[in-house]
Parts: sequence; C-alpha cells; structure tokens
Amino acid sequence: MTDGGRDAFGGEEALFEKSPEEDAAEFASTKNSEMLIGEFRSHGVNIVTEEDRVVNWRGRRRRRRRAGIAYGTNKSQHYMEEGRGKRKTSRICRVERVTHKRMGVGSDRMRGMRKRRSRFAVLVLALLILAWVAGSALGTGRATEKGIRLKDVPVPMRDGVVLRADVWLPKEEGRFPTLIYRTPYGKGDAQKDWSTFAKAVKHGYAVMIQDVRGRYASDGEFTPYQNEGKDGYDTIEWAAQQTWSDGSVGTFGLSYPGAVQWLAAVESPPHLKAMVPAMTFSTPRNFFYSGGLFDGSWLEWIWLNIAPDTRKRKNLAGPKTDEEAEASWKKEHEQMEGFLPLAGLPDLKEVAPYYYQWLAHPPADAWWNWAELRNKYDRVHCAVLNFSGWYDEAYGPDGATTNFSGLLAARKGDKDPRTYTVIGPWTHGGQDTSKSGERDFGPTAAIDYDELILRWMDHFVRGVDNGLDREKPVRIFVMGKNQWRDEEAWPLQRAREKWLYLGPNEGTKGRGRLEEQPEKSLAAASTFISDPAHPVTDIYEKYGAHDYRALAGRDDVLVFDSEPMAKDLEVTGPVQGVMYVSANVPDFDLWVRLLDVAPDGMAFNLMSPGLDVLRASYREETVEPELLEPGRIYRLELNRMLTSNVFLKGHRIRVQVSGAFYPHFSRNLQTGESEIVSAESRAGRITIYHDGSHSSRIVLPVIGR
Repeated sequence: MTDGGRDAFGGEEALFEKSPEEDAAEFASTKNSEMLIGEFRSHGVNIVTEEDRVVNWRGRRRRRRRAGIAYGTNKSQHYMEEGRGKRKTSRICRVERVTHKRMGVGSDRMRGMRKRRSRFAVLVLALLILAWVAGSALGTGRATEKGIRLKDVPVPMRDGVVLRADVWLPKEEGRFPTLIYRTPYGKGDAQKDWSTFAKAVKHGYAVMIQDVRGRYASDGEFTPYQNEGKDGYDTIEWAAQQTWSDGSVGTFGLSYPGAVQWLAAVESPPHLKAMVPAMTFSTPRNFFYSGGLFDGSWLEWIWLNIAPDTRKRKNLAGPKTDEEAEASWKKEHEQMEGFLPLAGLPDLKEVAPYYYQWLAHPPADAWWNWAELRNKYDRVHCAVLNFSGWYDEAYGPDGATTNFSGLLAARKGDKDPRTYTVIGPWTHGGQDTSKSGERDFGPTAAIDYDELILRWMDHFVRGVDNGLDREKPVRIFVMGKNQWRDEEAWPLQRAREKWLYLGPNEGTKGRGRLEEQPEKSLAAASTFISDPAHPVTDIYEKYGAHDYRALAGRDDVLVFDSEPMAKDLEVTGPVQGVMYVSANVPDFDLWVRLLDVAPDGMAFNLMSPGLDVLRASYREETVEPELLEPGRIYRLELNRMLTSNVFLKGHRIRVQVSGAFYPHFSRNLQTGESEIVSAESRAGRITIYHDGSHSSRIVLPVIGR
C-alpha cells in the first residue's frame, strides 16, 4: 500500500506482503473493510495488488502492462509453468510506503522519519491489510480528472453467483444518487458506445455498468431474461447500500438493457426510484412470438451478439469474435433461417440451449408467465418513462404504449401516476438520427437521449423541480407533418374511427379499392396464393421506412388502395384490421400491412413487421392451435398495429395482404403441423371476403385538424 505521493528520491519501503491464498478472514470483517476503504479513500492511500490494481487512486495513474510484464513499483512475480508454456501469476500484495515530496532532506532527518514510519506501520498494519482485503472485493480502478472509476466490482447475488460491474464516481467526496445499466453485450463496449455514463457522472450521479449473469466478466450461466428479475433486484439493493450511494437508485437502457429494468421492477426493489426502459416489450406473446409466429430474428441475435462470448467462455467450436460471427452469418444465414424443422437446427445446440426451450413453449403457454408484464403493473412502484419508435422492432411501440396504459390503470387515483411515454419516428436504437430507412423526418426528429434520461432522473431520483411533472405525459412524433406533439393520453381521446372497406377493382390483377362504403355485392372476394416453399420475402435487410411498391401485382400479394386524399388526413393511434377469410388449408398466416403511397407511386410502410400479422390457428390465443375447416369463413382481427402518420393531400392509403413476410417470422407450413417440429409444407389458396355480409375493413383512428 502506498500513500499516493512520491518524493524526488523515489524512496519506497515494503511494509508487508500478503498472498490472498492465505486466510485473509482473520484480518477483517466485510463491514470493517468497507468502512476502512472509505477512510483510506479520503486520505490518499493506494491499494495495489499483484496486477497493479488500484482501488484508491488519489493522484495516481493506472499502470500499464505489456506482454505480461508488470511495470512500476509493484513487483508481481510471473513464471512459466514448466512443460506447459502457461503463464501464471503469483498473487502477492505489496504494502508500500512512499516518502513525502521534499527536496534536500538530510540523512539524520531521513533516519528519524524512518523510525516514526516504523512505529506508525506497527500501529496501522492491520488496518492496511483490512483495506487491501476490501480492495480485492471492490475490484480495480483509476482516477481521472472527470472522476473515479472502479473496474470489475463484484456484486453477489442471492444464490452466491457473483456479477461484476464497473462503477463511475464523481471526483467529489460523498454519497451520490445512483444509476444502473445492466447489459449482456459487454460493459466495456457499452462504455465506448454510450455517452450517458460520463454525462451522468458529471451531473453528480454514481453510475454502475454491469455485465448480466453469464456474460463477459460476470459469473454464472446465461439464460436470456430469466434471471434478470432477481439479479436486477439484488443489484439495485446492493448498490443502494454502498458507501458511495445515497440510497436513491434509477435504471436506464435500451433493448435488452431496457427489458432487464422491467423484469427487476416487477420484483419491487425498495430503493428503485425511477427507470427509463427504452425500446422493449410488454409481453412474451409479442416478443418471442408475434401474432402466434415465432420471431426469426432471435437466431441472428444469438449468433451475432451472444454466441461469440459463450463459445470463448465454454471453449466451444465456432466463431469467437464479432468479426468472425459476422463473416460466418453472411455465408450461412440463409441456410440457418430456412432450416426446417426449427427445433432440428444443429447450430445452436451447445451455444444456446435456451433457444430450443423457447421453441418448445407456444406463446400462450403458462411457462412464459415469468416474462409477462401485463398482469404485474401493481408491483411497480417507481417512476417510469417509456420510450420507443414507430419503426422500432414490433414489440417496442407495443411495449411502450401497453406498459404506459397498464401503469396508469394500476395507479388510477394517484395525484401523479409518474409514468410518461415518448415515441419518435425511429428504428431500434436510431433516436439520434432524422432518417428511418429511406424516409427523412427532418431536423427535429433526433433527440438528446442522454438529456432525456438525466432530466427524468433529476426529477424522480434527486427530487429536482425541473417542471417535468407539469408537462403532458405523452409525447409523439407525427410523421408526414414531421412534428412533435404533446398529448394528455394514449390513445388520443379525440380520435374518431374511420372505416375503409376492402373492395374489388375489376380488371386489375391483385389490386382492389379501399372505400368508405361497404360492397353491396353478395359474391365479392379476392384470392391469393400462399406457398411456404416460396414465401413473400422482405426485399430489405434493415428495419425502417422502405418503398414496397414492387410487391403489388404478385400472385401471392393483394393490395387495396384508397382514392387520393383530398386533404391531409392524420391517423394516430391503434389501427385495427378486420378480415373475413377462408382457405383450402387447415392453417395460414395473415399479414395486413398499412402503407402510405405518394403520388409518384412510392409506397412506404408505417411500422416494422410483427404488429401486422396473425396466425389463423392462434386467433383466440389458445395454447393448442385451433385449425380451420376448409371453405369455412372466419373473422380474423388484427388489433396490435400502431402509428402516427399524416397522409398528405394527393397520397393514398394502401392495405397490403399476404400469407408471409419472410424471414422476419417463422413460416406457417399450412399443413396443420408446426414448423417447429415439421418440415413438410403445402401451398394454399386464401380468400378475403368483402361482400355485403362479410365487410373486411381497416379501422383508422383519425384526428381532426
């Protein structure tokens, strides 16, 4: 241990050496160790391990290592294991003393100083050892001009598994409101990718960035989402008890780091004051599945984001770096995505056994209750800012609006329900840009995500009166007009339903009309072919607004267009599709997509795929599929579509109908057997009815202007 100073002579004297392999428990209790760390932190003492780890870094620069050689005064001993070439490190803690910064000190004065130091060393030796023991428990760290950073701080979970986090602290002394970010993507990469952490520290927060269980620096087995409730609770409560925390905790993060917040919040951690879960889900039925279809993007997510680190941890064959995974995905993704049956795919058997567990449980199975949020809002006691984009992955806007409405219902009667929602025109994680796909929404579309988070935390974690509680709780971006607007509620109370009926258009193959009056004919219908072996395929790889005019006129796609708008028409809120259908196969998937068609023919989608599909056998959301009787007419309701868009004067509203939109979701084999366990498929003829008795329609929430 050193006092953080160094004189012109660079004199040092080792007072004590202790190997962690020896029993350190005889020197300290956890409680005393934490107390001593706080004391040493305020007195400039550095705690150094064999790896040059500094827990208390006042005025000290973190040392560097190259090629396994330790630089600096910490003389870590390295040796090569004979016959194996494997490097090991002898774990030694050197307790070092550095003379004060003085010039021209005489020899007698130096001897006197050494005697006093020896007596002082005898008196405080045990205290120094206690601090070192605590230092081993607190991880490594370094000081910067912007604050203090602890690395790989161990956080024990209730089952004994240790997760690790980096902790960033302001340079000032004291206890701080604490923000927590938990990720499966590597806390080191997160610190490079996001500016939020540094800004929060500058704002006066302690920030904790943690690898979730089984990922990167954390111990345990990674099973996506299933441990995040209890682990999140334990992490929040652990952080609140630390000497650097004032006990008020907030959480933030986007996508998986957004989901972990909800899963922890429903466990009711007492010290959680606020959270900003961005672009995440409300129910596994619209997350792992959607409309009864298994979400095909999980395959890519695992391969690119999860599998490389897992292979390294378990020494499994296959790509172990991001670059290798990306290269192999480009070569193999078509084979992997098209593999049938889904449960027979060999590629993830070792690296992701949970993938096959997901496949084994249909969306309405009670097994998924651990991930269901919609029946647990009364367990959430913190302030919640919901956040998503219209072109986010389908679960995002559905999650933001469903969770917002659910919290309002659970907190009915509260003077301040403490829940808001913000939805922009963005794709997943694209909130700092003005474009989504090929559509540019202007300079106001991008937001300062960091500022959004910190303003929320300032008010609900720190208690700052920044006017947030006097603002309207809903903020949405209205596409087409490209304007932000604040609202009192969601859905908008002033919205009025507008029904547009599907109708035929004689002489035009695959094209029909959208009309304000239903068809009076008793025999009106449109048909299309759905062939799982040759599914309708998305021609774009990335989410966002794209031009889908090329899909019109195909045998496997129907389109229904309105007349050009005589004036601007705003559609904001939940959109419903009511379709009367029959088929000559026992099951099929029905896609009903809403598009904005410009005068030049460009046809932009208004949401990402997933909200606009329903499996016919899942129409009642039952665990077991309810197959169709050939030729019988069924009413199918698609009620999860969402948007806010102004169809400008001269534009048309288009409804696009098909039996697939591959590869986003799994293909219905149309045999009555599941694609999860079967590979045989059957082409089918699907009929959409729009006669006087079966008025298929789209129901739009129209806002008067």
